[in-house]
Amino acid sequence: MSRAQRLLDVIQLLRSHRRPVPAGRLAQELGVSLRTIYRDIETLKGQGAHIDGEAGIGYVLRPGFMLPPLMFSEEEIEALVLGGRWVAAQPDEPLGKAAKNALAKIAAVLPDDLQRSLETSSLMVARRDPAAGDTELPVIRAAIRTERKLRITYCDERDNRTHRTIWPIALGFFDSVRMVAAWCENRDDFRHFRTDRILSITLTERRYPRRRIDLLQEWKQQEGMSES
Repeated sequence: MSRAQRLLDVIQLLRSHRRPVPAGRLAQELGVSLRTIYRDIETLKGQGAHIDGEAGIGYVLRPGFMLPPLMFSEEEIEALVLGGRWVAAQPDEPLGKAAKNALAKIAAVLPDDLQRSLETSSLMVARRDPAAGDTELPVIRAAIRTERKLRITYCDERDNRTHRTIWPIALGFFDSVRMVAAWCENRDDFRHFRTDRILSITLTERRYPRRRIDLLQEWKQQEGMSES
């Protein structure tokens, strides 16, 4: 276990108890010596943790203490690396570049041991070749982000082509397809559109008249999605 991980675990253990926790119990749960716990407590206090108590009595963490920025566990680091590498492997170049930049920024401010964990992670993602519809992803993401309407020409599974104005609210990434959830003005209801069936797309200057967060909530309820 890295020292950064152990400090995080000490905080989490203290946070889970309202009464003072003896140093011996902390040492037992973390599998370290009492001396290590005493040293870790002093380190955490030096970082701003409001820990009351002393050796022989126990320690309690005052409410309101927030962990220092970018204090990740090793598994959280692996999740970030895997997610970032997955995004970087997709054909959406602007999003892939952003993922690489984000990982670089995180690495730059991590403690040395966690930085090594990030840089030497063995979790790999295979790069995916571009597929039909991938070139539209940056436009769709921009529309969702700015709450602007899209005009599209869409071809359904029966090869019927329609011209629609939609309010995109979410973009789903599946193994072989990308799916846009949107309010369709033509149908006056929520609809789902596969990006590989979008024949043409135009980002308009018109904002849709309702907040995306409200539309997203309605869509989730309609689809029976939980909020977990």
